[in-house]
Amino acid sequence: MRIAVGSDHAGFHLKEHVRQMLEAEGHEIVDVGTVSPDSVDYPRYAEEASRLVAEGEAERAVLACGSGVGVSIVANKIDGVRAVNAHDASEAEMARRHNDANVVTLSGARLAPEQADRIVATFLRTAFEGGRHARRVGQIADVERGRDSVVPSQSAAATGA
Repeated sequence: MRIAVGSDHAGFHLKEHVRQMLEAEGHEIVDVGTVSPDSVDYPRYAEEASRLVAEGEAERAVLACGSGVGVSIVANKIDGVRAVNAHDASEAEMARRHNDANVVTLSGARLAPEQADRIVATFLRTAFEGGRHARRVGQIADVERGRDSVVPSQSAAATGA
């Protein structure tokens, strides 16, 4: 699998650990940086890795920052990206099964390397269930594209339309 990885300074060491683990498993890695624990701004790296996923240049991405939140927010701004800030393997699994998440974000400050390994491995091996979940993922895409809201308007709800 072709996987993009990226981080800021606070997620650098965890990103490096995950990158090495993924390479050892035979995955093709696109490392968008950063390349050291020197202070950098995370939006640049999260955007670059997420765009690779959105454009089909990578199948998935793994991002890390101090909390995992900042890179998740950036990733979710990119059309076609569904990022989850996973704290454990169960969250990663459900995000893949039900939301077809294609980016996982990790907390460099809170996760031990072994925890990150379990999260990433589960994220990569879990398939999307489709079915009713595919309809919901389609609705997410509609929101991204600015199409009519999936929420009924106030007037439609009031009139029973």
